[in-house]
Amino acid sequence: MSLPLLSDIRDQASGLDRDQRNAFLAALLGWTMDAFDYFLLIFVITEVAKDFGTSPEKVTVATTLTLIARPVGAYLFGIWADKSGRRLPLMVDVLFYSAVEFISGFSTSLTMLLVLRFLYGLGMGGEWGLGASLAMEKIPVGKRGFFSGLLQVGYSLGYLVAAVAYFVITPLFGWRGLFMFGAIPGLIALYIRYRVGESEAWERTNERLQITRTPLRRVFFDRKVLIRFVYLVLLMTAFNFMSHGTQDVYPTFLKKGLGHSPHYAVGIAVVYNVGAILGGTLVGALSQRFGRRRAIVGSSILALVALPLFAYSTTTAFLLIGSFLMQFFVQGAWGVIPAHLTEMSPDAIRGFYPGVTYQLGNLLAALNLPLQEHLADSHSYSFAFAVVVAPTLLAVILLTAFGKEAHSVEFGRDPVATPERTA
Repeated sequence: MSLPLLSDIRDQASGLDRDQRNAFLAALLGWTMDAFDYFLLIFVITEVAKDFGTSPEKVTVATTLTLIARPVGAYLFGIWADKSGRRLPLMVDVLFYSAVEFISGFSTSLTMLLVLRFLYGLGMGGEWGLGASLAMEKIPVGKRGFFSGLLQVGYSLGYLVAAVAYFVITPLFGWRGLFMFGAIPGLIALYIRYRVGESEAWERTNERLQITRTPLRRVFFDRKVLIRFVYLVLLMTAFNFMSHGTQDVYPTFLKKGLGHSPHYAVGIAVVYNVGAILGGTLVGALSQRFGRRRAIVGSSILALVALPLFAYSTTTAFLLIGSFLMQFFVQGAWGVIPAHLTEMSPDAIRGFYPGVTYQLGNLLAALNLPLQEHLADSHSYSFAFAVVVAPTLLAVILLTAFGKEAHSVEFGRDPVATPERTA
């Protein structure tokens, strides 16, 4: 990497004031622990099924219910955040999903656990949109790219923390102790309460809308805003197929497809999550210089190039290299998303607009897991990766290339932002 680019990234990473740092740290911790709580169930499906005397397949219904609830949570908490500011809804959201996670450890039946996981999905759905809006509205315009990437890799960090917690806590306290440990994110609410100020962009927007009396319905059903909403849902569907398509069945591929142990699969997962963290941070930062769309398209093209190595490797060395590169580029593209979605969102509805588009795309991409498992059973896991991931990457490339962006738009200035600028 050239010295000017390194200098550019260093400049983006420095120079925040205390309030900006605290707002970003709160969003990062919230998203990290949100992902941590989500992956806890993934690790203990077998243990939960045994405890309740049921099948693992029935326990996996909990993940489906969580996915269904996430867009609802994004909408409810997002609407509240647009009316009342970012801080209070975000604090309530974090406390809510932390409490639900803790109570999950006391579940007396599978039905109770399923209900709690649906409620947890409401909180998980609300957190990303609120945290991203607060952080991106606080971060200076010229530093948005780097901190966008750093925020998004909180998901990979949460996966790593969940993996470590599984190996440390489960042998001592079982799956119930693991869920009780998941209440720790509730402490983030206290951090937000005492360390983070309200979004100045929201305050400017709220003051203006009290004068113009622009109702939510009129803003949202503006033709351009609605078309953009549908476009972003499609884009997020492709993005979520891209990430889930390269992550969800990969541990199963290592264990069932290649015959390796669970510890081997977790070891590989640690390596490719390190790649995800590095890729998200780097490509997010590069998007500040080269534009959001160029960064996404470039990273997705490189992921397409790495696909054969990722899908068809069998030896440890190539599995490590292939999975590392794939997650570096896939999560590299994802690192642009917090900045891209918030910049594409109208000021008046930035609380719910990014979160709902994100979570609706995630819900539609829930088809990925059963689709890949079916293809793996009828053909092979390598075939499942190739057939699903290649078209998905092409969809991300084309949707992004022919879409719009609002690179470095200033928040809180226009009643209804209508981004038309291209990179």
